[in-house]
Amino acid sequence: MSSTRSAVVTRKTKETDITAELTIEGKGKGAISTGIPFFDHMLTLMAAHGFFDLTLRAQGDIETGYHHTVEDVGLVLGEAFDKALGERKGMRRYGTAIVPMDEALASVVIDFSGRPFLVYHVSFLSQFTGRFDAQLVKEFFKAFVDKSGTTLHVNLEYGENTHHIIEAIYKAFGQALDEATMLDTRIQEVRSTKGVL
Repeated sequence: MSSTRSAVVTRKTKETDITAELTIEGKGKGAISTGIPFFDHMLTLMAAHGFFDLTLRAQGDIETGYHHTVEDVGLVLGEAFDKALGERKGMRRYGTAIVPMDEALASVVIDFSGRPFLVYHVSFLSQFTGRFDAQLVKEFFKAFVDKSGTTLHVNLEYGENTHHIIEAIYKAFGQALDEATMLDTRIQEVRSTKGVL
């Protein structure tokens, strides 16, 4: 098993141009630039709480809205994790995190199962935090799941402030990723009685 798992992924369409450099065994360093300051902040938090290093540059048609950029970043990150983790040998596979942010409490559970599925139980009292549409959070995670082949459960236990809710989710996501991607010497192959994921 390699001690350093990393990947570089580029995606270029008529709507976005995105490159991500991911190192699983990192120190939580994020260098993020998507043109969407709030989204940059969330991705930086995700990397910091996951202890992986992420350099991500995105140019998108944000003058028409943030949807294409947020969704495509999710696709690129999902592909980057999929490539960096390879066959998933020796990996814990499952990760769980529950994170508070003031009045908000969010839980994220992830399984690098090879079966893309998103369960998302989050509602907002206010749809926007600044100019960022909270509905895009689900679009990001759906895209990530589709490309990474993960089963992901995102649940808001409670919360009122839209910014706090989203921040708790991204911090929990980073921590769950960290736990799931850790190597465990007790796991010689993949963590499945079938022998494959």
